[in-house]
Amino acid sequence: MKTDTTAQAADHSVHLAPVRGRDRIDVLDIIRGIAILGIFYMNIPFMAGPVFAGAIGDVRNMGWSPADQTVWTIIQTTWEGTQRGMLEFLFGAGLMVTAARAMQPDGPVAIADLYIRRNLWLLFFGLFDIYVLIWPGDILHVYALCALALFPFRRLRPRWLITMGLAFSAFTLVGGVMQYRERASLQTTYLVASDKQSQGKVLSKDETKAVAEWRKIEKRIATVSPEMKPHVDEETKARNGGFFDYAGFMWSAYAFILNSGGLMFGIFEAFSAMLIGIALWKFGFIQGKRPTRDYLFMLAIGYGLGMGARYIGALEWMSFRPIPKTFWFTQESTRLLVSLGHISAINLLIRSGFGRGLLNPFKAAGQMAFSLYFLEQIIGLYIMFSPIGLHLPGAQGWAHLALQATMVIAILLVFANIWMRFFVSGPFEWIWRSLAYQERQPFKRARAPS
Repeated sequence: MKTDTTAQAADHSVHLAPVRGRDRIDVLDIIRGIAILGIFYMNIPFMAGPVFAGAIGDVRNMGWSPADQTVWTIIQTTWEGTQRGMLEFLFGAGLMVTAARAMQPDGPVAIADLYIRRNLWLLFFGLFDIYVLIWPGDILHVYALCALALFPFRRLRPRWLITMGLAFSAFTLVGGVMQYRERASLQTTYLVASDKQSQGKVLSKDETKAVAEWRKIEKRIATVSPEMKPHVDEETKARNGGFFDYAGFMWSAYAFILNSGGLMFGIFEAFSAMLIGIALWKFGFIQGKRPTRDYLFMLAIGYGLGMGARYIGALEWMSFRPIPKTFWFTQESTRLLVSLGHISAINLLIRSGFGRGLLNPFKAAGQMAFSLYFLEQIIGLYIMFSPIGLHLPGAQGWAHLALQATMVIAILLVFANIWMRFFVSGPFEWIWRSLAYQERQPFKRARAPS
């Protein structure tokens, strides 16, 4: 006769193994595949450079032909940040897949142990991406840090998850509104002062200060700011030097991100979206369990309101003037809305035979997304733009870079579909899973019996 302790242990025993085959949810793989390949559109400008003078400085320094302006506007309106949004939602949903058997307070500790171990290894791979593959824009370490704190939130009700998940958007909304009001006030005072100057009238102290501040901002928009100039000079020298100069610049770029608060900003952004991802799973939204009308409604909101606001923001940015800009307070909320719009579109497409056929190739990409993410870094940082690779020039223009990204994405998509015919997972997935499960995982697919 078993003791209570033994019986309890038996009830809580659990077999841990990666999700494979028919247990996988196709739509999640497709979303993941689209997001991980699409992120290359965001990353290639930072790989090509100039980073400080162009990608995060004056976007015109990357190239500003009519084609460049069109491509930049399309990307800013439809895609920028949304691939992160989809991946962040998927991390939240992925927790629920992993923790399905640990939803009770006394659920199997082995599942929590596995979850923590997986994300500690993910943190290691993220640091590997930064310091070995020299990619300062790595998202893995950010997601790992967030995921390590995510497990206790699995049992919260969706309304609390969404409320907490929208806290970061609310924070950016309040901060953006304050910035908008401050700039609008400055603009009003400047316009009054300019009118008085044209009439030869004497300006007040506040008006004189407003004119000086307005012109200072105009100069900052038109030229490289003094704060950025040392970084611009360092980047130019590094990209024209040897590989270690190039690698040193990439490491210093990550240090710049840390020093400017970029890591903490990324953690708050990602963690908030992951909480929403858990709620989306509990609602059955992300995995395609909602009625068609729900996806049509969210598609209309995400693409109509979200993309509409982002398009207005892109036009404001392209004015290259110190005017108050709405995207200061809409940027995060519209990023989430458009990300939800993409998820809705994918779930709607997959319900038709044509749509499923169109999206089905991305399933393989989603199944080896971890490996594809590293391959993108290797291709961009080592093959395309490195001094030891093709050393392609920077400032090629947004349209040209988007074309190059499309070619790389197409190659990786074909590669993923061929690879997954012969192997259970991508090479980096295999390493990650073997480390997390503490045993060698299957790699090659078993041959079908003849």
